[in-house]
Amino acid sequence: MMELKAENISFSYHKKKPILKDISLSLNSNQIIGLIGDSGSGKSTLCKIISGYITNYTGEVTIDGNPVNRNGYDPIQLIFQHPEKTMNPKWKMEKVLRESWIPPQDLKDTFGLKDNWLTRWPSELSGGELQRFSILRALNPHTKFIIADEISTMLDAVTQVQIWEALIKHCKANDIGILAVSHDKDLLDVICDDILYFKELNHL
Repeated sequence: MMELKAENISFSYHKKKPILKDISLSLNSNQIIGLIGDSGSGKSTLCKIISGYITNYTGEVTIDGNPVNRNGYDPIQLIFQHPEKTMNPKWKMEKVLRESWIPPQDLKDTFGLKDNWLTRWPSELSGGELQRFSILRALNPHTKFIIADEISTMLDAVTQVQIWEALIKHCKANDIGILAVSHDKDLLDVICDDILYFKELNHL
């Protein structure tokens, strides 16, 4: 079992007043922890810090007490709310997927990925279809933790359940921890081992 820790994370945009102050949380690789908070409160910024997209913060992000090695493949993968923003519009979907790894057919089937989607451009697929690709990309065998930032907000209820069930099943089987970020408490109550409240973590 591995442990991801964010300790005393503080951050402000352009020397303005901080939006994050002294936030600490931890997540084991066999856990699903929920993080709930209002839109615009800084949850997505924290996700980007933990997963290495924002680097000019104070505090520490560690796995098993060591700084996260961001050279090469990052063991902490962020899945964004808007998958189209993370994909090269000039690449067909097969290349988008292969940029990370080549998932086995059974995993593609589990996430309802249709073979004929692979020859399409991102602009030709729906948000739900693109989000399946985003999740599969993040499930590279080197992934140890998933940060899921409002990943099912844009999806209909049936797709939402399908995607979460498939993701949780895979992560439990492969010892991958999930930080599930949402404003939907009903969803987090169903899928999470424990729920953290963002405003209680953020010492502004």
